[in-house]
Amino acid sequence: MSTGCDFSLRHYGELLEAARAGGYRFAFFEGEGPRDGDLLLRHDVDLSLEAALALARLEAEAGARATYFLMRESVFYNLDSAVGRAAVEELRGLGHRIGLHAVYPNAESDARFEPVLAWHNPDPAYMRAPVPGRVNVMQEGWFDPATYRSDSNQRWRSGCPHEALAAAEFPWLQLLTHPEIWAYEGATMRETMESFLDADRAVRLERLRNDRIDLS
Repeated sequence: MSTGCDFSLRHYGELLEAARAGGYRFAFFEGEGPRDGDLLLRHDVDLSLEAALALARLEAEAGARATYFLMRESVFYNLDSAVGRAAVEELRGLGHRIGLHAVYPNAESDARFEPVLAWHNPDPAYMRAPVPGRVNVMQEGWFDPATYRSDSNQRWRSGCPHEALAAAEFPWLQLLTHPEIWAYEGATMRETMESFLDADRAVRLERLRNDRIDLS
């Protein structure tokens, strides 16, 4: 196993391998709470459905299952578009679950989403408060700092967890990753976002052509 803890699809695959080596099972946000041996793969999809699908396909090939938290109010993608509907269909077809990545205080959901929610850029005042009718992934019972790791802004707050996963050091773990950090190249968050913008420009140019826009 590589010890190069970069943010790449290659190393994400190594995280999944480490989880397998540690004997973890891929679990969802359902029931009374996580059990010993559960690995809750959580993806907050802030920017890119394309990046989400790249991770989802890799996970499916590795036999892993995750929950993808998608936004109804994103300024970067539209779940009601043909592209959005196709992404939802493919994520489910690969065996993953879909939760709501909500913008406070709007927790309105619909049939596309499991009864599970993750707030987008939450404030401490409401971040861990229960939400009627669904699981808040940060509420008591589902969140513990000792069994939680996040890649927010392309930094592990407590170090990359792959070695601890391989050694089965966590009784259970909620692992939050943001697909765009792993799908696009960059040694820093700024570099990765520049890569995302370059890729997004190419995607939008193709969509302009498909919309019969003359780009000559």
